[in-house]
Amino acid sequence: MIIGYARVSTQDQNLDAQLDALKSAGAERIYSDKISGAARTRPELDQMMEHLRDGDVVVVTKYDRLARSPSNLLQIVEGFKEKGTGFQSLAEDIDTTTPSGKLIFHVFGSIAEFERERISERTKEGLEAAKRRGKRRGRPLPLPERKKRKL
Repeated sequence: MIIGYARVSTQDQNLDAQLDALKSAGAERIYSDKISGAARTRPELDQMMEHLRDGDVVVVTKYDRLARSPSNLLQIVEGFKEKGTGFQSLAEDIDTTTPSGKLIFHVFGSIAEFERERISERTKEGLEAAKRRGKRRGRPLPLPERKKRKL
């Protein structure tokens, strides 16, 4: 079964364009949320995940409607894979049900992993530089402790 997922970030936004595109792509069932992609839980996404079956394909208009970042997308699509479910993103032309689509998705995943590692490196470098300059890390000391240190 082809299953669509649509999402907008606020209640004021309209899902119509996404719903039309998903119907045109053959979606037989569409789940939709009106909530930020950064929200910990998205009720319709959670419900969709529970109902996915082997052989289903989840279709979105753009991957950012499903995930807030490439690494989050990889995590979600891994969940699809465990259920035997494929993934298609219309705008990015990703289709994990085909060999070339799987390749593109793995390249996409490698880029996301590279970016995560670069962020980690930059964070460590920044912390080391701050340490060398004598910057204290962590929460500020309680006021009495600060007074004691000045004495």
